[in-house]
Amino acid sequence: MSALKMFFHDHGSKGDNSLLKTITFAITHFTVAFTVAYLLTGDILIGSLIAMVEPAINTVAYFFHEKIWARKQQITRGVSGAEATPVARSF
Repeated sequence: MSALKMFFHDHGSKGDNSLLKTITFAITHFTVAFTVAYLLTGDILIGSLIAMVEPAINTVAYFFHEKIWARKQQITRGVSGAEATPVARSF
């Protein structure tokens, strides 16, 4: 499997949940960015525009950061990709 396919298709019960984590991060980030921009400018349009640009770019960067971080932890532990455990667990 190509490295790009593994980035996007290695999810589920044995995956690292980075896509779901990225989506929840994006929602949180967009909400915070809009709130801060609106409070600073007092304008819904400007607040919306700012909240769309910076968080969108940051969310993509976060997704790849999570994938690289998970790969680094797998290598550090000496675990193969097939036996990988989720990076973050809920208790």
